Amino acid sequence: MNLFKLSWKYLTFRPLSTGLNVFLLALGLAIITVLLLIQDQFEKKMNQDAAGIDLVVGAKGSPLQLILAGVYHIDFPTGNIPMEEAQKLSRNRLVKNIIPMALGDNYLGFRIVGTNHDYPALYETQLHSGVLWAKPFEVVLGAEVAEKAGYSVGDEFVGSHGISVGSHEHEANKFKVVGVLNRKGNVLDRLILTSVESIWYTHDEGSEVNAGDSTMNHMEHQQMSLSDSVAVKGFPKTTESRDLTTLLIQYRNPMAAIQLPRLINSGTSMQAASPSFEMSRLFELLGVGITLLQGLAVVIIGISGLGIFIALFNSLKERKYDLAILRAIGASRAQLLLLIFLEGIMLTFMGAILGILLGHSFLSVIISQNEQGVVASLQPWVFLKQELWIVVYALVVGVLASIIPAFAAYQTSIAKQLTKA
Repeated sequence: MNLFKLSWKYLTFRPLSTGLNVFLLALGLAIITVLLLIQDQFEKKMNQDAAGIDLVVGAKGSPLQLILAGVYHIDFPTGNIPMEEAQKLSRNRLVKNIIPMALGDNYLGFRIVGTNHDYPALYETQLHSGVLWAKPFEVVLGAEVAEKAGYSVGDEFVGSHGISVGSHEHEANKFKVVGVLNRKGNVLDRLILTSVESIWYTHDEGSEVNAGDSTMNHMEHQQMSLSDSVAVKGFPKTTESRDLTTLLIQYRNPMAAIQLPRLINSGTSMQAASPSFEMSRLFELLGVGITLLQGLAVVIIGISGLGIFIALFNSLKERKYDLAILRAIGASRAQLLLLIFLEGIMLTFMGAILGILLGHSFLSVIISQNEQGVVASLQPWVFLKQELWIVVYALVVGVLASIIPAFAAYQTSIAKQLTKA
């Protein structure tokens, strides 16, 4: 007697009831799957992007906003800071290394970041093709930018003002691609890297060098600037008063973690924020929402388990004569017990597989609607080991929902049911 085939026949005999129970269970498991995928990948990417950065310094404002803008490039900067003050901070004995950054422009929504060669070195990112920038308006594209824009070494484009799509273009100067980075799965994949000088010169367009300059003198001054080399380490050299957006700092020793943030926040016009501290706060805030969604998913799974129990119990009442016939032709009580358990397990197994696939599909849809940012870098079809526990959890629900109907089948009386018939 093939119990698997017999269980399947009973389930398909009522396709609407079976389908609804499977879908309800799958819906709860899909929510848990999405939460697992987002939580796992989000935390990994956040930690990966902040690796090697001890402190972020910028204009005063929200510390979390400063971290999101300066490290993850998913928020608006808090403002600009004077480069003179940043240079003074770099000479502090507690600072091991400082990476200046100038923000404010984008191309197709991808941020153009003015910095030095220490920034890609921080993430140990290698070039896929070309070289790093050496002159103003030379840029290196992240892998995702190059793929979506369709650019390679030698191509040129015009940047737009602001950090979001739709701003006016800086038509006076074109950026030239001199390199493309390897894909590393970090924040650099979504950035366009250039020199700090490039950002400065872009925002100088249309302005005069000083009040007495003619248009011709301004053009000559600009051409001289474009022929100069740029700072590949440290701060750019300039005789003018210039601004930066953020500073990425590495500590020289553990004592710096205690003294340096307090020194910056109380003794300068700038603000210091710790990526690890601010992200811990963010994860704590997000944890409340995740817990609520997990609770909702558990309730849905519980309801689906109750639905499976009711479906099996009702079908058992209608099939008592069939079960008596099975007993009469040689089926044992244990086989009837196993038959009902198999039905519950098969229902929940189908729900688990469908739920996991629905979860990955739903995440894929979310990512397709967000072409940029951290969400766009998530991988929807990466399967985690924790997802195996979703299958186990579903099977446990199936077994629990089948206990009472299974023992009712176990106690089926052949004589009583055949006499009734």
